[in-house]
Amino acid sequence: MQSDVLNGGIMQRSSQADTYERLANGLGWFSIGLGLAEVFRPGAVSHLIGVDDNDRNRALLRCYGLREIAAGVGILSQPQPAGWVWARVAGDVLDIGSLLSAARSEHNDRARLGTATAAVLGVTALDVICAQQLSSMQSNGAQDRDARVEKTITVNRSPEEVYGFWHDFQNLPTFMKHLDSVELSGDGRSHWRAKAPGGRTVEWDAEIVDDQPNRLIAWRSLDGSDVSHEGHVRFRPATGGRGTVVQVRMQYDPPGGVVGKTVAKLFGEEPGQQIDDDLRAFKQVIETGEVVNSDASIHPGMHAAQPPAV
Repeated sequence: MQSDVLNGGIMQRSSQADTYERLANGLGWFSIGLGLAEVFRPGAVSHLIGVDDNDRNRALLRCYGLREIAAGVGILSQPQPAGWVWARVAGDVLDIGSLLSAARSEHNDRARLGTATAAVLGVTALDVICAQQLSSMQSNGAQDRDARVEKTITVNRSPEEVYGFWHDFQNLPTFMKHLDSVELSGDGRSHWRAKAPGGRTVEWDAEIVDDQPNRLIAWRSLDGSDVSHEGHVRFRPATGGRGTVVQVRMQYDPPGGVVGKTVAKLFGEEPGQQIDDDLRAFKQVIETGEVVNSDASIHPGMHAAQPPAV
């Protein structure tokens, strides 16, 4: 019972971390989009928010746009972006002050300025909430995105079946889209080949360091590998006989160090995102026998959105 409560608490904290990380990423992309508009279309932005379109306001908007772009890139490139989200809060305060100052001029459209101010206040509230939560998790050591990834999913299969499927590493490429192949070499060792950002390929050798049937598989890469990592996948019966809770924890050091992590996160290939996608695909494979994609999927070729009717 105590173990279930503890695991439930871990899962809840992990879910909260994922939620606020996704919110931070959304705010980061919003910053970049807004910044690009302010830099390249300051006249259109002036009209939208109700300020006079003149050289002074255009120059000011371009400065604000560069600030937004810097904040967005900072949020997306950092594993713990609390500081950059707080920078957005400071920018929001500056924006609100500028809008309130502009509202005192008869040359500006006060109705549009009022709408723009209300929108900025709403975004500011999101920024403050996200910054507070990220700061709290960072200070409590609840996440170390630079070094560790932890994800959990529940699948409607028994621990024995899930463990057996996962333990055959040659099954992993069926749901890990970045993984090309896994070759078993005996004595608990295997050779892995995977796709990396920029169209590169990385390879490494790994060994199983702990194997508890139907409960746990732990591994680590061997010296000299392109990718240095270690981790484990744990299988636990879900409450109420609802299948199996699959929990993945992984220490990960991608090729390219900090630069590699930044590029990967900006282009949607950050390890946490990969594992999220892979676990969802694993759930589909283990429950239905295939990964189901819609015709609008980014994957090449046509895929059925649902199994064909019998």
